[in-house]
Amino acid sequence: MVVVYTAAGETLLLERLQPVFWQSVTGSLEWPNETPEDAARREVYEETGIEAATGWADWKISRYFPILSAYRDHFAPGTRVNQEHMFSLQLPEPRPVNLMREEHSDSEWLSLTKGRDRVWSWANRAALDQVAALRARERTDATR
Repeated sequence: MVVVYTAAGETLLLERLQPVFWQSVTGSLEWPNETPEDAARREVYEETGIEAATGWADWKISRYFPILSAYRDHFAPGTRVNQEHMFSLQLPEPRPVNLMREEHSDSEWLSLTKGRDRVWSWANRAALDQVAALRARERTDATR
């Protein structure tokens, strides 16, 4: 998962087509030697058209959760548990989004708080909370 957000605290959410729900950028490893970081950068570009050389962070956090039966066809046969790595991409300001129309029907830049309230996944809410907490610490440190 990649939380794309701005210096002002807005996050980019994407609305999935089937089933319909809001989320941050997500994806899977596609090549045998693809790293989670490479996949994060590729997925951001594929799903949004956004390219960025700077602003990336690997949170070194992995979350594990059971794969719902509706999504098992997206994984290798027999896979029942997903490992999700957390990355973020901080941009100076919102950018236009070029959606991957096979997967998403809409996008929106929202405050981290409003974004947290809109996403479906508990893992996505946790990731947005972590980015918001980091921003709060950075603001506190800047005033000291």
